[in-house]
Amino acid sequence: MRRCVIIGGAPIQDYQWIRQHLLPDDFYIFCDGGLKHRQSLQVTPDLLVGDFDSWDNPKTETETIVLPREKDDTDTFFGVKEGVKRGFEDFLLIGVIGGRFDHSLGNISALLYLAGLGKKALIIDDYSSIEIVSSEPCFIHDNVQYFSVLNIDGKAKGITIKNAQYPLEHAEITWDYQYGISNQVLPGKMAEVTTQEGCLLLVKVYRE
Repeated sequence: MRRCVIIGGAPIQDYQWIRQHLLPDDFYIFCDGGLKHRQSLQVTPDLLVGDFDSWDNPKTETETIVLPREKDDTDTFFGVKEGVKRGFEDFLLIGVIGGRFDHSLGNISALLYLAGLGKKALIIDDYSSIEIVSSEPCFIHDNVQYFSVLNIDGKAKGITIKNAQYPLEHAEITWDYQYGISNQVLPGKMAEVTTQEGCLLLVKVYRE
């Protein structure tokens, strides 16, 4: 099954770093302002979506869904939903973090949306990868400079972190005290993160 890659209009500084995470058979959905990244990413769109208030509709032969400007979904979130509608199980979101904070936070919520549907989803930015962790263990290699776990849905309990500088066992992280920031994998080990109740946002920082 092909992976669905959603491209938003947030800034991208290091295209070479982003291109390393792309696969030859990815299905690319460019969302409005995300079209500014098309040439630098060196990929061909499979689908264009948006109200095109941030970027002109190129009006090519590529399949295009033109959205109204007044709507509940952002262009990017609509692109995510369209990928779900087309049966994709694996999602990569790029160009969705940075710039406007409200859009960044809304795009992070797309990870929760996809996780709730049982989909695999990952955000990649210029420095890190971002994903949802729940009851299934998530493993972190020691090539990661830092990793952080954040309460994302208000119910993060029974958190266990193994093989890390700051381990946890059956802990809780609350909305108002996000103490799970800037942990490190022990050298030569592989860290493991799980939570028994709720979800965590796992941020793996590869470089600063």
